[in-house]
Amino acid sequence: MLTGKAQMLACLDDLGIAHSTLDHPPVFSVGEGEEIKAALPGGHSKNLFLKDAKGRLWLISALGETRIDLKHLHPVIGSARLSFGSAELMEAVLGVTPGSVTALALVNDKARQVTFVLDAALATADPVNFHPLTNTATTALSQADFRRFLNALDREPLVVDFEQMRCVEA
Repeated sequence: MLTGKAQMLACLDDLGIAHSTLDHPPVFSVGEGEEIKAALPGGHSKNLFLKDAKGRLWLISALGETRIDLKHLHPVIGSARLSFGSAELMEAVLGVTPGSVTALALVNDKARQVTFVLDAALATADPVNFHPLTNTATTALSQADFRRFLNALDREPLVVDFEQMRCVEA
């Protein structure tokens, strides 16, 4: 399991994925760090680790400003009712703590327990910005390199248009 920024960036290097990383003070929510975001072009992600009523795990990566209605999302993605997964479960499955959840943590889900949901708006942003397993840095990847990362993990995202509340083509 990768446990920090250095290991995550080395993994990206090993995959031949171009990236740039900005170190910054810890950011725990989307509303924090506006000055950091202003210094970085592209789509800034918010990431939600969820568990449904049947025990299935979900990771949603969306643009920071995207409104996600969890009460009405479950029929769109084919889940049972959704709630936030515990910090302990997140750490066990993705190797990250609250505030540091990121699509890049899918690298740690070797058992493929998590279904990845990608916001259609984030799927078109370029570059995309994610925490590299810690909330004290932000790593930018081109959209093409982000998709190469997902392909290397053999992950096909479920792409959702959260405005229309429907799945769309990846």
